[in-house]
Amino acid sequence: MIRIDAIWLATEPIDMRVGMDKALARVVKVFGAARPHHAYLFTNKRSTRIKVLVYDGFGIWLASRRLNKGRFAWVGSGIDMVGLNPEQLRALVTGLPWENLANGHMNDFPGYKALFRSGITEAGCMAHARRRFHELWANHSSQIAGEVLDLFGRLYDVEREVSLLDEGQRLAVRQTQAKPVADALHQWLLIQRQRVPSGGATFKAIEYSLNRWSALIHYLNDPRVPIDNNWVENQIRPVALGRKNWMFAGSLRAGKRAAAIMSLIHSARLNGHDPYGYMKDILERLPLQPFSRINELLPHHWQPAP
Repeated sequence: MIRIDAIWLATEPIDMRVGMDKALARVVKVFGAARPHHAYLFTNKRSTRIKVLVYDGFGIWLASRRLNKGRFAWVGSGIDMVGLNPEQLRALVTGLPWENLANGHMNDFPGYKALFRSGITEAGCMAHARRRFHELWANHSSQIAGEVLDLFGRLYDVEREVSLLDEGQRLAVRQTQAKPVADALHQWLLIQRQRVPSGGATFKAIEYSLNRWSALIHYLNDPRVPIDNNWVENQIRPVALGRKNWMFAGSLRAGKRAAAIMSLIHSARLNGHDPYGYMKDILERLPLQPFSRINELLPHHWQPAP
């Protein structure tokens, strides 16, 4: 059994005829060196085969896999390597979609990272950071996790207090009440990282927050930004809960059509329309609607027929 602590996906294709040396050279070019107990995955241009390079701390392992039907789900180019978790890897090697399986979270979707490098500001989700410690406390009665959950709770107490304030007041209260708590949380994370064994669940929970600290506390300086992404996740929950029902749409064209219809239905709901009434109306009007006025049927422009 080979121990693997981290998994990396190369976004640029590789010639499957290359051996260990050339695959390793790709890793060294990006990371400077192969890291112990890290796995690096490569695919060919057609995404029908993959190679996996693993450095176990003593030597290099190289394995390959081929799909007899279909293609591996792969990310586009633009960044050199994308990190995966074990659940994502299991989905990838079987040819299934994996990008939204980031530990149940959406905020680590690889496509976002390229946007951040282009100048877009990242705002982190405090609920994701808290959730990792809550799972340790709920499942293992972790005393350390219990300590930090109190600090997270104090941050959320401030948010409940400022929820109805205007932006100026919200910023002032966050700076005077939430920022000292966030500073104490950051200090706690730094101290505990030196105390807990590396590689364990507590260490990984601490690393998750520290690696994203600037994004997690962005909300303290921008009153328009919420402390977490829970509202958005609750809005997409119906789609997320049902995604296995439509994972196999029959064809790429069918999948795109299903996505377009679901987008219309949910957009109608967000704009305050009854989805059934909206869809029924636009389908009845669509055959006679001039193409130049098709935008009138979009949820944010639509008005019920008189």
